[in-house]
Amino acid sequence: MPELIWKGKEQVVNHHLDVPVQTLDRQYDFNCPDGGESDNKIIHGDNLAALKALLPQYEGKVKCIYIDPPYNTGNESWVYNDNVKDPRILKWLGEVVGKEGEDLCRHDKWLCMMYPRLQLLKRLLREDGIMFVSLDDNELCYLGLALDEIFGRNNMIARLIWKGRQHIDSRALSGVSNDHEYILAYAKHPDKARLKGKERDASKYTNPDDDPRGPWMSRSILGLANKQQRPNLHYNLVDATTGFSYPCAENTGWRYSQETMGEKMAEGCIIFPKKRTGRPREKVFLKKLQTETTGLPSIIDGVYTAHGTAEIRAIFGRQVFDFPKPSDLISELIRQASENDSIILDSFAGSGTTAHAVLNLNKRDGGNRKFILIEMMEYAETITAERVKRVINGYGEGSKAVAGTDGDFSYYSLGERVFDDQGNLNEALSVDKIREYVAWSERLPGAESSDNPYWLGAKDQTGYYFFYEPTRATVLNLDFLATLTRQTESYLIYADTCLLDEEFMRRHTIRFKKIPRDISRF
Repeated sequence: MPELIWKGKEQVVNHHLDVPVQTLDRQYDFNCPDGGESDNKIIHGDNLAALKALLPQYEGKVKCIYIDPPYNTGNESWVYNDNVKDPRILKWLGEVVGKEGEDLCRHDKWLCMMYPRLQLLKRLLREDGIMFVSLDDNELCYLGLALDEIFGRNNMIARLIWKGRQHIDSRALSGVSNDHEYILAYAKHPDKARLKGKERDASKYTNPDDDPRGPWMSRSILGLANKQQRPNLHYNLVDATTGFSYPCAENTGWRYSQETMGEKMAEGCIIFPKKRTGRPREKVFLKKLQTETTGLPSIIDGVYTAHGTAEIRAIFGRQVFDFPKPSDLISELIRQASENDSIILDSFAGSGTTAHAVLNLNKRDGGNRKFILIEMMEYAETITAERVKRVINGYGEGSKAVAGTDGDFSYYSLGERVFDDQGNLNEALSVDKIREYVAWSERLPGAESSDNPYWLGAKDQTGYYFFYEPTRATVLNLDFLATLTRQTESYLIYADTCLLDEEFMRRHTIRFKKIPRDISRF
C-alpha cells in the first residue's frame, strides 16, 4: 500500500501514546433530574487531550463518530478558524514536532494535527463502529491515505458525496461551481459494520390481481450482456397462453437463463404484455425481499448548507456561526450507523450540530442515544452548549416556534493529569478517579463497588485490588491478605510495598504492582 509521508510524521505517528491522561471536571448539569450527572457530555478543551481523557470510560464503546474538522482552506475570517494557524495548534506543533514544525506547509501541519486524533478516535470506536469525516478537496487525498494507514484500506465503507450547495455559484474564478463536499466512512471491522441503507418505499407494491403471495411490483427482466458476452441469455421467450414469441434485445439479453426463466414462468412470476409489441416483465413480491431497505445512494442530495445556516439563525436569532452542517444530514448519518441506545461522538463539535441531530433523532424514533461533544474554542459555552440548551427547551416564536426535544447534558472542562512530570500519581485527584484510571489500565470494565474498598473487579479468573490510601503508605502482607473475602484463581494487587516472599506469591498466584508515587513523605 502506498505510504503517506510528510514533514513531522515521525514525531506524531505515535504521539497519541505519549499524550498524558487527564481527568474531566464537571462544571454544571443542564436539565438533569435531582442534580444528577448526565450521560450526555459537552467538553471544553483541546480535543487531543479530551479524547485521551475519555479512554478510561469509553474505549471501545462508541458506536458512531462524526467529525467535521478544519478543511484547511486558509480562511482565517470565520468564527470557526478553518485552518491550522490557531496559536494553540502552533504551540502544540512546537512542543511535539520541534523546530522542524516552523517550516511545515499547511498540509504538513494539518496532518500533524489530525493523525494522533484519528488514532485516539479509532480506539474509542466499538468493534462494529463507523466513523464519518466531512471534508472538501483541500485535504481529501491526504486524509484518505492517513485513514487507510490507521484503519486499513479495506476498512473504508464508502466515500459519500454530499451536494451541499443548493444554487450554482457563478463567482468561482475557475468557472466551476463547487457544489459538493465529501464524507469518508471507515469501520473498525467492516465485516461487523454496515450502513442500514434507505428505507424501501412499500407504497409501490400493490396487489391488483389478488395474488395470494401478497403485494408486488413489476420490474424489467432485461439484462446487460450482449450475445457475444452471454449467449445463454439470448433466446426467444414464448407466452404459453397466446403462443406469442418475444425476442430479447440484441444488446442486452434477458436477466435470467432459459432454465431459470422457465421456473419463474411456472411460478406465475412472469407477466406477458397484452400487446405483442410490449415486453414481458417480472413480478417482485414485497414479502420475498431479503431486506426492508435499499442501498444508501453514494450521492446525498436534498439537504443543503443553507438549511444549516437557517437553523442557526432560527435558534439564535442571528448568524453566530458560518457554514454549519444541517442537523438533518448528521441525523441521517447517525441513523445509518447506530442503534437506539448508541453513543455518538463528535470531537470537532463546532456549533453543536451533532447533539442537535441526536436529540432530534431520539425524539423522532423514541431512541436513547447519547452524545459526547468536544470543542476547544472559547465559544464552547456560548454557542455549542447554548445551542443544545435551546434545542432541548425549544426555540423561536409564534408560527416559527420549534418544540423542545427534551434531554439533558453535563458540561466539563479538562482537569488534572493522572500523573505528574516525574511519572508519579497525582494525589490531588479523588480516589474514585484514580481507581477508574487503574481499572481502565488493566482493561477492566470499570472500578466496581464492594464491601472491600480496595476491590477493582475481576477478569480471566483474576481478582484485582488497588490497596491505596491518600494519607499513608500501604503494605501488601499477610494482614492485608486476611481481609480478602473473594475467591479467585489468581490475584493482582497494587500497593506501595510488598513484604510477601516470592515463593509464597508464586504458590498462591499473587502478582504485586507498585503504586507509582513518592512515599518518602510518609
